[in-house]
Amino acid sequence: MLMESDSPVSKKSRLVNSVDCAMEEAPSNAVGVNQSLHWTQWQVLDSILPTGGFAHSYGLEAAMQSRMVNNQEDLRSFVIQVLENTGSLLLPFVYCASKSPDTAAWVKLDQLLEATLTNEVGRKASTSQGSALLRVAASVFIEIQALQDLRRTFLGSKNVSFHHAPIFGLICGLVGFDSETVQRAYMFVTMRDVFSAATRLNLIGPLAASVLQHQVAADAERMVQKWRDRDVSEASQTAPLLDALQGCHAYMFSRLFCS
Repeated sequence: MLMESDSPVSKKSRLVNSVDCAMEEAPSNAVGVNQSLHWTQWQVLDSILPTGGFAHSYGLEAAMQSRMVNNQEDLRSFVIQVLENTGSLLLPFVYCASKSPDTAAWVKLDQLLEATLTNEVGRKASTSQGSALLRVAASVFIEIQALQDLRRTFLGSKNVSFHHAPIFGLICGLVGFDSETVQRAYMFVTMRDVFSAATRLNLIGPLAASVLQHQVAADAERMVQKWRDRDVSEASQTAPLLDALQGCHAYMFSRLFCS
């Protein structure tokens, strides 16, 4: 015969009571003030933020019209090459801007990237997205005074071009991202936008694109580990063919994307 304390009802009561006790013991301020930064950080990466990234295909549209990308396997190879090139060429600018989110340092990085990018289409895409990102960030995150000062001082100025990589690193640094997360986030945004472009170009369906993005994640992480924490003096171009393809985008007769 079971003792009363071992009955199923008693066990359930003890379980509920133990959970209630744990909940009662938790302090009312368990979520610290700094946790609110996570919401800001996630919003920076949210696709709903109107920064204009989805107006660019990173050269995919030109690659499709030139018949270099014809199917899902070609797309996978293309995305990996884009990530490799992004990691080698742009990730150093993201890293250096986020490591010390200082206006003077950012201006130098922006001017250096302006001189580094030789592809006119890619350069215009970079400045378009960067200036849009600053406008949106300054309008949304009004509590960050540095963003307000940056917008008031430099928007409309001819001294800077607002390239996307350094402004992305600067903004992420100001909202509290650590440097490793900033670099991974930049690679994620790049990968996300290419797959979005592939879907809009009817190269792949939304579900298949999501599956492929998950499969490519391991390659993306490998690129992050390969190219992370590098100085801008080490920035290099690893996929010149992709750069040439993107440069051809402006000469296409019919096109959906800006680049």
